[in-house]
Amino acid sequence: MSLITLRANACATADAIGSLFGQSVEVVVHDLEAGTIAHIVNPYSRRVPGDPSNVQDVDFRAMDMVIGPYEKIHWDGSILRSISIVQRTEEGRAAYMICVNSDQSGLLSLQRAVQALLPSKAAGSDVGDVFRNDWHERLNIFVSDWCRVRDVSIERLDRSMRRALLAELDVSGALNERNAAAYVGRLLGVSRATIYNDLKAGATDV
Repeated sequence: MSLITLRANACATADAIGSLFGQSVEVVVHDLEAGTIAHIVNPYSRRVPGDPSNVQDVDFRAMDMVIGPYEKIHWDGSILRSISIVQRTEEGRAAYMICVNSDQSGLLSLQRAVQALLPSKAAGSDVGDVFRNDWHERLNIFVSDWCRVRDVSIERLDRSMRRALLAELDVSGALNERNAAAYVGRLLGVSRATIYNDLKAGATDV
């Protein structure tokens, strides 16, 4: 099967899953050779096609087809339950990966209220290693923790709070990744230019 056909099949599968499960499920197609997102459906993670995948260095085992389920942190601090499907060429080379991310907020609220049971987390010690370089998730955790400590939602950050958050992100080195500023801008609902202006203003204030 050609790479063009694999890509088309992966994107069609993502569209089908997204249509079936609606806005609570995000489906991301990663181009493993390019190291970028090729296609995304219901993008509540605020990523876009062309963003880095951060899974391009994954050393897939010869028979790996399904990875997970596993849990990740969303940009707003909520829990995502995810599973990944590896798409391979006829030679067995991992070319694309379809990641299905299900927002567990409703289930977790129900669990807290009535002690409902969630599906058990699948065993597997290597899942975390697969996504160990995912700076998207590291930024999600940083931003959600920062907002939680200050008892403010990300949507209600004023300019001074946004600049304080960006200053701490900058000091931590979190903005050194390529496209990190653009991603943080999408998290905060502002442009990349605003992010750079805020960082410059913060440096001037110091």
